[in-house]
Amino acid sequence: MILELGPQRRYDITYRSLVMGILNRTPDSFYDQGGYFGFDQFLAKTESLVAQGADLLDIGGVKAGPGPEVSQQEELDRVIPAIEAVVERFDVPVSVDTWNVAVLDEALAAGAVVGNDISGFADPSYLSTCAGHGASVVATHVRLGPRIPDPEPIYDDVLVEVRAFLANCAQRALDAGIPRERIMLDDGLDLGKTEPQSLQLLRTSDRLAALGFPTFLSASNKRFLGELVGTEVTDRRDATLAAHALGVSLGCRILRSHDVAGSRRVADTIAAILLARAERAA
Repeated sequence: MILELGPQRRYDITYRSLVMGILNRTPDSFYDQGGYFGFDQFLAKTESLVAQGADLLDIGGVKAGPGPEVSQQEELDRVIPAIEAVVERFDVPVSVDTWNVAVLDEALAAGAVVGNDISGFADPSYLSTCAGHGASVVATHVRLGPRIPDPEPIYDDVLVEVRAFLANCAQRALDAGIPRERIMLDDGLDLGKTEPQSLQLLRTSDRLAALGFPTFLSASNKRFLGELVGTEVTDRRDATLAAHALGVSLGCRILRSHDVAGSRRVADTIAAILLARAERAA
């Protein structure tokens, strides 16, 4: 399988998985709590993630969960200078984590090549904007929407409903003129899911991969892992790496991660194992 990040970067992800480094330009991120919200700290963090082996970088200006309102201008002020600085300094593709089409358009014009939308393309112009820029997209499942509390989500069948939603997102992206190789699908673990529901989705990642699109895994330090192993957000590294190893073995090929170095080792190790198994079977 081939993954394209924008019009110029192609990756064979038959065995290889890419690691996406998370760069939050927010003062209230659930994980880092604004630890690198300052611009100098942000650039230092970026340099560190690149040195650790990040294949791409995801820059966002509004956290997914509930919190103080962030105006469009504030999101632009957080995201656009950051993207411009990263594109100027580093030869690594950039993703913009936004569901706001105006922010998306300016971010892609500033050099981002991926639109990462946790709303599942709630704004239909998101896809035409990405297509117009030749950008790739990440379609994520969320039950209600970004920043909306959803503590007790109910599904008739979470596996069927989430994957049907994502299959529809993928078809909408294709219909908008985005090539299959530029469409990534993300189950949206913890986004309108209970801990058991997120675990169900993780352990059946092969069914998501079977839809035939590059499969995106966003499990890093999330609540469902903390509840599983009984740890706080600052002590979920081992659980995250275990989730990444399982996900890659089941077909996930893009790992969105706070711990790039650890995820890089997991991705490279599993890739070597999968390639050796394929060569032995040949």
